[in-house]
Amino acid sequence: MKPSAQLYILFKKYLDNNCNLEETQRLMDYFQLDEDQELLKDMIIDVLEIQDESYETNSAIAGVLAKVDRDLRIQIHAAAEPVPARNNKLLKLWLQIAAVAATLAIVCMGVYFFNYKSGKLRAPATVAVHDAKPGDFGATLTLANGRKISLANASEGEIGREAGIIITKSGDGRLVYEIDEKVSDPNASNTLSTARGETYQVRLPDGSLVYLNAASSLTYTASLIENGKRVVKLAGEGYFEVAKDKHHPFIVKTDKQEVEVLGTHFNISSYGDDEAEKTTLLEGSVKLSASGISKVLKPGQQAVLAGGKLQLNETDADLAVAWKNNEFVVESEHIETIMKMIERWYNVEVIYVGEKTRQRFSGSVSRFDKMSKVLEIVESTGEAHFKVRGRTVYVSK
Repeated sequence: MKPSAQLYILFKKYLDNNCNLEETQRLMDYFQLDEDQELLKDMIIDVLEIQDESYETNSAIAGVLAKVDRDLRIQIHAAAEPVPARNNKLLKLWLQIAAVAATLAIVCMGVYFFNYKSGKLRAPATVAVHDAKPGDFGATLTLANGRKISLANASEGEIGREAGIIITKSGDGRLVYEIDEKVSDPNASNTLSTARGETYQVRLPDGSLVYLNAASSLTYTASLIENGKRVVKLAGEGYFEVAKDKHHPFIVKTDKQEVEVLGTHFNISSYGDDEAEKTTLLEGSVKLSASGISKVLKPGQQAVLAGGKLQLNETDADLAVAWKNNEFVVESEHIETIMKMIERWYNVEVIYVGEKTRQRFSGSVSRFDKMSKVLEIVESTGEAHFKVRGRTVYVSK
């Protein structure tokens, strides 16, 4: 059995001599049974292994053994004095500490001799402490001729011309399309795509602004016009601020639905690995068509398409577009929803160990915080625990 992250943090706090009486009791309660001895040994080894490699082994061992020595002295002192009945619980606690301290001493000496020849602590092997940087502004533009442009590395100014369209990267890092002359090839198609850990914005030829979330793509023609309508195709998630043009409705196509608008602000989440597609309206009105069903949304409503069924719900629209404002905001969401956000934004893989928690979570944090802070906030609830190895996050109940 491996220690939970919460137990591991508490154990580390204990070694740093920062536990109060209640926390110490809680920690000792974990190790009352003989079968937990291996768990304790694993934790001790892990603590030694995650020390900075610049520390010499004997220094790390000395620090842990000093803690053991303090605990043994406290136990001996407590046992030598008469103990009133009301302090029986405290004595029991010190006896537990003594047992744990003895195990600490044995294991620490074993680790010391195991690493003595190298003189250095080994690289983390069991509970390695890693972190992942947050995503950033970046995307890849694929032109009609197949040329790919990395926008994160592109300089400001003009980056391409085709079919009478000028494509530039603005000073604020936005992709901008302008019609320079008559469009020579209205069917010339461009695709703006973001990888995991990327987000970007594009100003389309009609003036509409689109925010693209991580692991998403937007495909559109140079003229944007198809059969008298402005048409784009979305995979993943995008937030749209559509320029008004009553003569040319704006259509967003996904694999499962079409959203038609004249001029409005709305968000579509259409990830292939999500069970449902969600369209949230902030301003104006939109008409959805899917599975032979059509619905008209009003501001503050969300359409959920799942299993061929289309359902309208009242919602807090700000939650749906929090990502556009560089925040993670969740309200009564399952752990799977949160981890998908983390997976896409921090470009990591998530693996569940054992039964998943059914607890629902609410809260907010900046998308520009490191992953460790986000996980720490979730873990502070005590309902989920995490272990990070490289770019893999293991989630347990």
